This record gives sequence, structure tokens and C-alpha cells, in this order.
Amino acid sequence: MRILSLLLLVLGLASFAPGPKLITAKLPGLTVGVPEGFAPLPDDGIAAKYPAARKPLAVYSSPNGRADYSVAVRPTDFQTPDYNVLLQIYKASIQRLYSKVDFIKQEVRQVHGHDFVSFEFVTTVVDARRGDQLAPIRKYQAVQYTVVKDQMYVFTFDAPAAEQAQWQPVAQAVMGAINLK
Repeated sequence: MRILSLLLLVLGLASFAPGPKLITAKLPGLTVGVPEGFAPLPDDGIAAKYPAARKPLAVYSSPNGRADYSVAVRPTDFQTPDYNVLLQIYKASIQRLYSKVDFIKQEVRQVHGHDFVSFEFVTTVVDARRGDQLAPIRKYQAVQYTVVKDQMYVFTFDAPAAEQAQWQPVAQAVMGAINLK
């Protein structure tokens, strides 16, 4: 009985543990919560890690460079979107990008008064182009999409799938700390 009481006490105290510490970062038209210890990637680091026609608005990386949080903005034709339709469109898009996708969460949610299409998932990429197969690459990702006027905002947190337990609460906190103006 004493062991059960002690176990309940420890579990109760653990439930009051503070969440991940976030630092507020101001970006054009919004503020985001960035995990403490993450640093902004310089332009050349962004270009090397995220080669694309449109550079993300900002990318923050963990001290060891294994986890990233990025914010991207791009024009969109969705003026007054139906977020449930966007959920299906972006789910299909995510599934086409990877060899395998295991969805943890897929929903339309509100964050500080704005609707978001929100996903959490683990991806697997298998490179079978050569005769000698390379080991699959697995990543944990949390992604949110929202539309403001004629702009689509995309918030992405990614980390190695092997570190999901460590990064999942951080990703969830980051996705809940988006404030659009």
C-alpha cells in the first residue's frame, strides 16, 4: 500500500512538471515560440539544409542540429478556405512525399483565434534506386498550415524518429505558441 501511495505521489507531481521552455521570436506578421537553446540558421545554412525556390521565413535549429523548426510563407489562391478540405489536400500531399507515413494526429484546430490544419506523423523514406539498399530514414514531424489573406503559412518541426519521445512535447508546445497578427 505504501508503494502504491508513493507511486501515485510521484505521478501526481510529474503531471505538474513545467512544459518545454519557449522563447518568443518576432517575425513579419507573427510571433512564434522557439525552443530554448535553438538558434536561427543563417541564410547559407538555410540554403544548404532547405534548398528551395522560396527560402523559409525563418529556421531555428537545436544545438546539435538534429531538430529544426521552420516557418515558411507563400502565396495561395485559397482566400476563404474550408480547412477540412485543406486537411484532405495536405494529407494526400504528405503521403506522396514519403515512402511511408504513420499519422499520429490530423485535425483542424484553433490556435489563438486562427484555424490551422495540423498534422503529427512519422515518415519513412526508403532509397531502393541502387542494388544495395540504404537504411531507411525515419523522421518525426509536426506541421501546421493556415491562410491569412492571400498567404499560406507553414510551420514545421522535425526531428529523428528515434528521438520522438524527447521532441514531441516540444513540437506540440511550439505549434501552440503561434500568434498571427
